[in-house]
Amino acid sequence: MGSGLRTDRLISLLSPMVFLLLWEISGRAGFINPQFFPMPSSIFDRFVVLVANGELLKHVSVSLQRLFWGFVVGALPAIVFGIAMGLSTIVRAMMAPLVAATYPLPKSAILPLILLIFGYGEASKIVMVAMGVFYPILINTASGVRQIPSIYLDVGTNFNASRTMVFFSIALPGALPSILAGVQLGVGMGLILITIAEMIGANSGIGFMIWRAWQTLSVETMYVGLLTIAVLGYVLTTALVEMERWLIPGRRPA
Repeated sequence: MGSGLRTDRLISLLSPMVFLLLWEISGRAGFINPQFFPMPSSIFDRFVVLVANGELLKHVSVSLQRLFWGFVVGALPAIVFGIAMGLSTIVRAMMAPLVAATYPLPKSAILPLILLIFGYGEASKIVMVAMGVFYPILINTASGVRQIPSIYLDVGTNFNASRTMVFFSIALPGALPSILAGVQLGVGMGLILITIAEMIGANSGIGFMIWRAWQTLSVETMYVGLLTIAVLGYVLTTALVEMERWLIPGRRPA
């Protein structure tokens, strides 16, 4: 199993490199238009310039701070309400219709309202990320709690366990795999929404950098921003997978 895991990781590292190599070859051979799809080598040259002058690191730092605080604001109540929905039929009956009605709303379409309420400061970006993080974690947490074998909850009831003990000793550990799955989905959604929010209502961040590059027709800078988001998504997802292996060592790796 160990060698198989190492092979999977090696393939995961090599596949993007093969893709970039084919992209470079196609660009040099004239199969794709470099005006719209600049070759990875020219994108890398622009990346070096943006790193050297500190612009890229500044925008990445700002976006990651917004993502972090938005994740905290969205994830904590999502876990609490999700466990409550999984444990209590009354809470589930109260919240399920609200979740079903509001979850399909396009979060990007709500951005003008968010800007109207919270303004163009940091609060609007944090709220956007929190909204994207909230629903995947809530739904996965509630589903995870409901999948816990009832015998564990019955044992807690028979031993007169308090609600706090049931929450932390039974529901939270039992639903942890589903919670972590929701966290992975939430991080991806958070990256999408923070980029959208920064394009419209910010003067810093990766989204702002991409939007300004479009306005000035700096295509290489646009691709640097897009690839930076892709790398951040990969790194964050990989870190979450490793955290899952550490928290749940007996769980079969995906």
